[in-house]
Amino acid sequence: MDPMEKFESNGHFFFGPNDELDRVCNAPKKGVGVFIVYELKNGRVTMVYIGSAGKITQAGKKKIGKEGLYGSLVNGMQFDQPRWISWKEKLKAEKIEALDVYWCETFDENNADIPAAIEGIMMQQHYDILGRLPKWNNEF
Repeated sequence: MDPMEKFESNGHFFFGPNDELDRVCNAPKKGVGVFIVYELKNGRVTMVYIGSAGKITQAGKKKIGKEGLYGSLVNGMQFDQPRWISWKEKLKAEKIEALDVYWCETFDENNADIPAAIEGIMMQQHYDILGRLPKWNNEF
């Protein structure tokens, strides 16, 4: 079962070498949840990253951080740089045609799933099937 399919607040966007991540990202600025990144390369689609954004406080409130899912996707650090820089460099260095990014809010008025918990379920499923983490996830 796909852990993301139960969440109604979801979407996806493409990011290509000529795009600006802050313009194509359509994730909510006040949402917390998970995201999956797929690379489109040589006619193949491969999952390369699983991530999450936001935390849940002891009192059961969401802690969004700077611009929620949107901010994590655009400005979050990956490969020692903000994603708006590092992803563009990865596209060139690895000859990736585009990234296809899927996101969903896991903790909202309809759901109370902790983002890191859903990220863990998705990571475990990936590991169970392939025996390794996605190539851009160094550890979990």
